Amino acid sequence: MNDIGVRNVDVAVVGAGQAGLSAGYHLRRAGLTPGRDFVVLDHSPRAGGAWQFRWPSLTYGKVHGMHALPGMELTGADGSRPSSEVIGEYFTAYEERFGLRVRRPVDVTSVREGEGGRLLVETSEGDWSTRALISATGTWDRPFWPRYTGQETFRGRQLHTAGYPGPEEFTGLRVIVVGGGASGTQHLMEIAPYAAQTFWVTRRPPVFVDGDFGENAGREAVARVEERVRQGLPPQSVVSVTGLPLNDAVRRAREQGVLDRLPMFDRITPTGAVWADGRSVEADAILWATGFRPAIDHLTPLRLREPGGGIRMDGTRAVRDDRIHLVGYGPSASTIGANRAGRAAVREIGRLLAREPALAR
Repeated sequence: MNDIGVRNVDVAVVGAGQAGLSAGYHLRRAGLTPGRDFVVLDHSPRAGGAWQFRWPSLTYGKVHGMHALPGMELTGADGSRPSSEVIGEYFTAYEERFGLRVRRPVDVTSVREGEGGRLLVETSEGDWSTRALISATGTWDRPFWPRYTGQETFRGRQLHTAGYPGPEEFTGLRVIVVGGGASGTQHLMEIAPYAAQTFWVTRRPPVFVDGDFGENAGREAVARVEERVRQGLPPQSVVSVTGLPLNDAVRRAREQGVLDRLPMFDRITPTGAVWADGRSVEADAILWATGFRPAIDHLTPLRLREPGGGIRMDGTRAVRDDRIHLVGYGPSASTIGANRAGRAAVREIGRLLAREPALAR
């Protein structure tokens, strides 16, 4: 049942994944009270952010670079358990420890100009009027499906990483995996023992990085993504500019021919794919491990996009509207980056709230 009337807060946080929970933690530390001064709205059915939707075979031990939320470490986790369970339980405990009072499931449909310089946040459970907004909606809800000639004629199964059910579903099938990122390689290595045959297709040759991914390389990757969002271009993920880690499992897969890459096909046929040079493969399934796009359609009424298609950012702040902060967007689209962005956004919002007199509730 919807609440009646428009409720007023100083800050609304949209999304309760890593970035949203980090923002909630820092808002509390800044002296704001959950439910009175700020609200966290999440459309997912339970705690866990996008992790709750990950496939069961992605165990916690396979997770690359999961960084703890601020103020509470994740310790003693069983690496053999599904990451969706481990991280879901961790996020649940985190919300309870810090009393973040996340409201869910709540769909935020739009954010638009309100009255008296405030923002109006329209949701499936009534509207909120806020002085500032932290958008922490991530990318999981916007899987990217490329379009190729003949795609609609394919008689087999097509699915995206967002709907990946696990490797057993591909038993005895010929499978094309499209995508050169971490998900594509993980899917391939899982599916290969079950499938009759696998084919790996990528737009660019994959770059495998031997050795540890050091701090300097990390800063360089983040800087490249930051430069794009400063220019108002759609962000690339940090992972897309770091390369693929060459660990023991990847080495074995390369030796076995599982990660023998093919260039992008020219078109899809009812029974497979064809390349411009005349080669072809027969397939029963195409798995699109082609990534995601930022889920920011709720901000459309504010006209924040630049001609390049992205939102121009200064740190976490939208250049076109200093009331809007995006965390988990562009350079902060990693677990450690989301933590830092949450802290930075709250610091900036604190200055905004101090500068603008509070309106009556």
